[in-house]
Amino acid sequence: MAELVGRQAELRRLEQLARDAEGGLGAALVVAGDAGVGKSALVGAAGQGLPQGLPEWLILRARGAEFEQEFAYAALQQLCAPVLERRQELPEPQRVALEVVFGMGAGPSPSPLLVGLAVLGLLDVGRPVWCELDDAQWFDAESRRVLTFVARRIAAERVAMLFVVREVPAEYAELPLLALSGLAEGDARRLLGATVEAELADRLIAEANGNPLALELGLSADPLGSAPDALEREFVRRMSALPADVRSIVMLAAAEPLGDLGLLRRAAKVAGLDAASLERAEDDGLLVRGPRLAFRHPLVRSAAYRSATPQERRDAHAALAVATDASRDPDRRAWHRALAVVETDEDVAAELAASAGRARGRGGLLAAATFLQKAAELSPGIDERTDRLLGAAELLLQGGDAARAEEIVQRRDLAGNARARLLSAQIDFHRTRNAESTIAMVDAAAEVEVDEARARFLEAVATAVFAMPDPEDQRQLAQRIRTLASDRVPARPVDLLLDAMLDQILLPSVQAVPAMQAAVRAYQQDSSDFWYLDLASMMALDLWDADAMDELSARHVEVARAEGALTVLPQALRVRAMADLVAGRFVAADERAEEALAVDAVAGTVSLAYAEQSLAGWRGEEAQLTELARLSHERIGRLEDGVYRYASAVLHNGSGDYRAAYDVARTSWDEHRRGVRMVWQTMPELVEAAVRVGNAEEAVEAVEWIGSIARVSATPWMRAAHALARAMIDAEPEKLYRQAIDEYAATPVKALHARARLAYGEWLRREGRRAEARSELRAAHAAFVAFGARGYADRSARELLATGETARRTADPEAGESSLTGQERLIAAKVAGGATSKEVAELLFLSPRTIDTHLRNIYRKLGITSRRHLRNRTF
Repeated sequence: MAELVGRQAELRRLEQLARDAEGGLGAALVVAGDAGVGKSALVGAAGQGLPQGLPEWLILRARGAEFEQEFAYAALQQLCAPVLERRQELPEPQRVALEVVFGMGAGPSPSPLLVGLAVLGLLDVGRPVWCELDDAQWFDAESRRVLTFVARRIAAERVAMLFVVREVPAEYAELPLLALSGLAEGDARRLLGATVEAELADRLIAEANGNPLALELGLSADPLGSAPDALEREFVRRMSALPADVRSIVMLAAAEPLGDLGLLRRAAKVAGLDAASLERAEDDGLLVRGPRLAFRHPLVRSAAYRSATPQERRDAHAALAVATDASRDPDRRAWHRALAVVETDEDVAAELAASAGRARGRGGLLAAATFLQKAAELSPGIDERTDRLLGAAELLLQGGDAARAEEIVQRRDLAGNARARLLSAQIDFHRTRNAESTIAMVDAAAEVEVDEARARFLEAVATAVFAMPDPEDQRQLAQRIRTLASDRVPARPVDLLLDAMLDQILLPSVQAVPAMQAAVRAYQQDSSDFWYLDLASMMALDLWDADAMDELSARHVEVARAEGALTVLPQALRVRAMADLVAGRFVAADERAEEALAVDAVAGTVSLAYAEQSLAGWRGEEAQLTELARLSHERIGRLEDGVYRYASAVLHNGSGDYRAAYDVARTSWDEHRRGVRMVWQTMPELVEAAVRVGNAEEAVEAVEWIGSIARVSATPWMRAAHALARAMIDAEPEKLYRQAIDEYAATPVKALHARARLAYGEWLRREGRRAEARSELRAAHAAFVAFGARGYADRSARELLATGETARRTADPEAGESSLTGQERLIAAKVAGGATSKEVAELLFLSPRTIDTHLRNIYRKLGITSRRHLRNRTF
């Protein structure tokens, strides 16, 4: 590597980073330190000394500019420009995402995470890649988010990423850090050399704190300042010493962040300046001319800009606005125009608002908010200013910057505005999701227009079901919403869903069913507003409408994937896993739960565990269920207690511990009596457990409740559940057992069909009809083994043994499979089903190379050598 004074240890670290990346162990590193401390020189020297040989390294660079942060994905486009032609090789959603955010094509606004996955694909070029990201503290927010995502997912890539920053932004805080300080005394003397007198050298070394640039320029830090401060003052001094025409054109260059010499010459002409004056600035060591104009150091640019008067800055931006082609770069033209305005100007404000719309369409929510906020400052009309300010706050909240959104809504000139109060309540709600914030959001929503209000009411009531443990608090909130919620005509699916959820809280269960049915049917007919499809799917589950749940949950996953809505996708996957579970598709349910965890990790969303808990209950995994419940309480408190009780009742009924099943199911029934909304599927578990422990009275009460629902929601699943429950308490149950089995056979809920056959087989055995019992028990046992429901498989095996027949033993996990991680098991299952590495990579937001690395680990753990061997195994 290139020689660099005093940085040998740091160079060795970067050299090791390069060697690791060349060998397929990619990594990122943040190089942080004061201005002038030599960060760029260090990284540049490392890049020049990259390991020689074949294949040759691809070097990609991007540099942040202090005045470029408003433009979404600007830094990312710099980095990707040399490899953008490879976008044609990416999967269609990724290619479209890149083209949308870079303004190269039209399409839906993509999530930053989908863009990040596309960038991972671009970097897979078949040779090692070195990414220098200089002044990365000034990257736009969207680029920072994507590049951080990429940096965390290159462990199996031939990629090294170096983020060069002065101070470490929050996005980079979790990446490995190399902190660069000043040179040691000996190295500082070597840098100064023999030409500097000893006395001056001693003073500079003592006062410059080892800052290399300060030493080179012969500067000392102020006793009350720092070397970077002294450097900026020195550059300001040099600027002041320049002739007025040279200083003006350097100032013009400082206001133009792209380094576009053609644009600069046009702007100079507009301003009446001679572009040839740039030569003097270059001779003085302030500028470097090449294909693009560059400043010797970012401090030179900031010194040039800040040393100008406000009018000089406005004149520079006005000239740049005129020189910028409005058809090719309307957003920069709008921004320059905005910075040239002294007072308000609706024409410029409207242009900025249009830029905000374009930024939003490219997925740049935070950039769009910045444009709108600036537009508000320039709006002469109070209504326009208020609308743009609140639009900016809404975009900031959507983009995850609640702090900036809160600053806007708390402005004095917005006091008393209903929309501002609602936004303030939403900010608090999204931070805490407690009872107080939920009530505050309802109160604020009551003052805005009906469409917005009803959407917020739905969000509040969906949260209240879990955030308010006292059912009386839930009822009070629901009643307040019902009083405040104006009817909307015609009603949208979301309006019907709100009405149904209010009915579930305020009315007896049987009276809530019609509104629930109406909401589910509405979403089956129109699910264009996919944000609440999870609630509609769970409502179908509450109605025991298997077909609707299967349809809506599948659609939710499909749309969430297509839209790149990664904050919604984990919930969609878990609801879909519940549909898979009752259908006996345990492997698919497990895969979806693992995928949801993977997306949670990428998107930063809180991991719920209701699907995983239900699956553990059906599989008879008591230790796993207990651990999942513990983790759930740590993350979200009591939110999933009802699901735990359902899963626990299923598990104990499966193992034959009917007393434990009865105790936990009765707790749910007691809470339901108090008005707590619960998982209705616990009722059949209570019937079976109560009958087995001899509590016929409670079993009859639960059967009557199921019957009351079945009379108004006569789905095949509901009719089957009611018939089976009645069979368990009836003196002449055979006809009811057969009815239940026939009804279940016509539904997708195959796991419950197997349980009906098990219950019937047990009754036949007790009646002494062993041959008939064996037929039912064999079928149930085979189904449970195939599903992976080990507790029920063992229970049916014991019943078969009692008839004089030995069932084949429940299969144990294959050797080595238990050592796989959750992610490895998911990858193995997908590949075993025929998926390619690229397809699995898209699913898990990884690169194909990373999937191949995981596959090698899977092969090693399982003692196999190829995908073909995976297809012979069950996961």
